[in-house]
Amino acid sequence: MSDENTWQCEYAIETSAPAETIWSIFRDVRSWKAWNAGIERIDIDGPFVAGTWFTMTPPGEDALRSQLIEVRENACFIDETRVGDLVIKVAHRIEPLGSARTRVVYAVDARGPQASEIGPAVASDFPEVLASLAKLAETRAG
Repeated sequence: MSDENTWQCEYAIETSAPAETIWSIFRDVRSWKAWNAGIERIDIDGPFVAGTWFTMTPPGEDALRSQLIEVRENACFIDETRVGDLVIKVAHRIEPLGSARTRVVYAVDARGPQASEIGPAVASDFPEVLASLAKLAETRAG
């Protein structure tokens, strides 16, 4: 695959919120739009487990169908979105750093036609999304 057909990047933030609090926010898919400005509407077709599909509509754009392909409680979930031959996977990892610190990582892997253009577009708001997630988690954790 040529370089223009592959794009990978990671974004991370550290927080004082514990993994369990972050996980509870991730698991509540219907509330993602409250802390992720890149979501206008979201619906999930079942429980937050591998194999479940969800539909997400970014503001002013068409809806995208994605599938949870891996779910590990308090640790990670990976979703996959396919648009034609383009496949975008986003891993959402929760990494305990020791006493009272947690790192949250969003890792994007885009492969297929125009991956080097679409991957950065998909991930463009991830720093803001992570900051909003961390703030909410810290508020909930007290």
